[in-house]
Amino acid sequence: MEPSDSGLIQKCLAGNQDAFAEILSRYKRLIYSVIYNLMGDSQEVNDLFQEVFIRIYKSLHTYNSEYSFATWAAKIATNVCLDRQRQKKFHQVSMEEMVEISDNRENPEDLYLAKEQKHKIRMAVDGLPEKYRVPVVLFHQQGFSYGEMAIILNQPVSIIKNRLYRARLMLRDTLAANREKEAVSR
Repeated sequence: MEPSDSGLIQKCLAGNQDAFAEILSRYKRLIYSVIYNLMGDSQEVNDLFQEVFIRIYKSLHTYNSEYSFATWAAKIATNVCLDRQRQKKFHQVSMEEMVEISDNRENPEDLYLAKEQKHKIRMAVDGLPEKYRVPVVLFHQQGFSYGEMAIILNQPVSIIKNRLYRARLMLRDTLAANREKEAVSR
């Protein structure tokens, strides 16, 4: 039977390096994904990935086992990314697929149109202000619940829901305006 996250953390705090290696193994995909979706630059993702796990290791003594370790770790990753963005005043976020592309497309034209739509959505998400963009990424890309996002972003659930609602309205308006521009130019 696999040891629980809490058990591994207790071992880490007692000085067992193998226990932290197990935590790293369990959560490296989640952390990498959060960082990639918030930063987009693969070179920077690798740097931040190491920084996040160093911060997790140094902060293990503050972890409260009443909460999910995944949520706690994702909060640290999100905070590290937001700190980096503020330092750089960088306002672009790469967004993985918001549109599900089916693998059974019939022809190259459908594939091209789906790729174009994905690119348009990504650009629209990138254009959102940070306070709206981050919840969209966490909810739609990472699949976090409202409660988990409230913990990660240190905001009440009502604010998270409101920001997601407003972000969706902004995205709808942006995408509709883009469609109108394309229709006029044809």
